[in-house]
Amino acid sequence: MKVSFIFALLGTSVLAANEFQATSLLTAADTKFGPAIEGVGVDKAGNIYATNFDSELTKAGKVTSSQNQLFQAPDAEAYVNGIRFNINSAGAEEAYIVDAALHRVYRLTDRQGADGAFANSGIFCQDEKMLQPNDLAIAPSSGRIFLSGMNYTSDTVVGNGDLWTCDSSGTATRLGQFHRTNGIEVSPDEKTLYLSESENKGGAVVANRILAFDLDAAAGTVSNQRVFADFGKLDNTEATDIDGMRTDVSGNLYVTRNGIGKVAVFAPSGELTSYISLASIDFVASIDFGGADGKKLHMVGKCKDDDTKGCVDVYNGDVAGRAFSDLQKSTTPPPPPPATGCGKTGRARK
Repeated sequence: MKVSFIFALLGTSVLAANEFQATSLLTAADTKFGPAIEGVGVDKAGNIYATNFDSELTKAGKVTSSQNQLFQAPDAEAYVNGIRFNINSAGAEEAYIVDAALHRVYRLTDRQGADGAFANSGIFCQDEKMLQPNDLAIAPSSGRIFLSGMNYTSDTVVGNGDLWTCDSSGTATRLGQFHRTNGIEVSPDEKTLYLSESENKGGAVVANRILAFDLDAAAGTVSNQRVFADFGKLDNTEATDIDGMRTDVSGNLYVTRNGIGKVAVFAPSGELTSYISLASIDFVASIDFGGADGKKLHMVGKCKDDDTKGCVDVYNGDVAGRAFSDLQKSTTPPPPPPATGCGKTGRARK
């Protein structure tokens, strides 16, 4: 379903956008997830996973096509959140899951089947100076992950949000401090990193914007910080928090609007092109593309009609998600060196 609507903006400009309607996938009646459902991630097969499985903060589970456990953190005080899958340099599928309470990232390896559990897990990177982390993004070309986190206070200051990277060996480096940070994503060409930043004043949320940085994925550095979108100037929804963010293969950025039951869609230029309205969720927390072709956007959050449960809505798009697409790119070993003989450079046999 598609309708057009007009936003009157602050100032004299006017923005036209399209609105699309999502449908319910998991409702309060059949979900096995709790109200803190978060951290949506897609695997190579297009299966979708999320946290707060069995309403446990230590567990992550599969959303589609059956609901079963993927991972449980070994420490009872853990709080697992963001999930990302990756294909490592050996061509094997692995997963990363952040632990906001214990300031660490787990890596899951040795997968048992295309959609099975992982035989091994361990701490990939950690640093007590991390505020959490809360969410993560990955640059597959280098194996680097990028992490956001926050300290929620009534009056936000710089330092209540942070940005970190962990290289492929697990070494953690802080890249910057900000106001409260949450959603994080990397563009398909790995040249831009997006990071949400929010501000509170007197206990009220007063600002929500998306920052963009030039990214050197190999070195793990960011530069040229700029405002990609400011919801206060865009559509007067500065009091509605940004949560999870994802890109598709065309570079469009999908941004959750946690409290109004919508996902905003931005072109790479920063133009707001559309909104997706959710059917069963107001407080949409996290999103990712899955399904057999990677074009089905899955959106999760606390159920509207039962706030003790976690729901999942879906929207069938036209473009595959970046995370799904990256997982389809198999690792190919380099070709053998050319054969040589009799002092002349020969050609490799076909």
